[in-house]
Amino acid sequence: MCFKRLLSIVFVVTPALAQAITFQTRIEDVQWQVEGDRFECRLTQPIKDFGGGLFVRRAGEKAIFRIQAQEAWLSRGNAQLYAAAAPWQPAASDLQLGTVAVTRDERALESNQTQAGRLLSGLLEGRSPVVRHRTVQGEPLEVRVLPTNFAQAYDDYLKCTANLLPVNYDQIKQSIVRFDSGYELSEQTRKHLDVLLEYMAEDKTVNRVLLDGHSDSSGDRLLNRDVSRRRALAVQAYLMAKGIPEEDFVIRFHGERYPLKPNTNAANRAENRRVSIRLERIDEETRALMEKIGANSE
Repeated sequence: MCFKRLLSIVFVVTPALAQAITFQTRIEDVQWQVEGDRFECRLTQPIKDFGGGLFVRRAGEKAIFRIQAQEAWLSRGNAQLYAAAAPWQPAASDLQLGTVAVTRDERALESNQTQAGRLLSGLLEGRSPVVRHRTVQGEPLEVRVLPTNFAQAYDDYLKCTANLLPVNYDQIKQSIVRFDSGYELSEQTRKHLDVLLEYMAEDKTVNRVLLDGHSDSSGDRLLNRDVSRRRALAVQAYLMAKGIPEEDFVIRFHGERYPLKPNTNAANRAENRRVSIRLERIDEETRALMEKIGANSE
């Protein structure tokens, strides 16, 4: 970064950080932006000459706070995170919220969910999310997000988060439903499958469902294999009745093989009576190749 640009950055003196390069937007220019869909909501404040500070909440998770720089300003290592008191709060002090790690490209850092929750509540109280660290050249650096106009933006953000899906792909891509002695779907299993269906209705990139049926070792092997097959088919039938096409499924059944736990007691056997569900995203070229291989093997 050129020397002239460094001179254009405001220098301030604070008790915690003397002669720090400080990035923040002028109060009169502060804007909050809310955007999102059913998978993720973002609440962002652009930071002049730096990048932005944003809260990101994925479906099925709590929010995290992220500082994103346009240039490689941040030295590697751990930065200090604060919910800083406003100038009009002379009796209040900055709240130290711990450290946040800088990413390898020296352009971003990300809080945990607990830190983000405290920052959000702090903004409602007039506090500022502040990161104190050093530049890649070793100079003290402060990045500040202002609470100006936050209340209305936060209301809009809450409307977005209220519409998020109950789960995200990482949470739903692999799951297990369990059975009693037979292969009837329980009410709990149906509720789980309804959550899966709701997700798939929104994420059209999911186009393959692998179902693996399992049993415990209570019966003979042939019977157990048939029961595991019927369990997988029962899950498939429920999903197909709700609109998932038959060609999206891969069905396998294993009987008593591959137990999760030894079949030595009733609790363990209950764990082994299951169907494992895996959602996948297969590109069209791979999907066509797989269908061709399947047709040639028949």
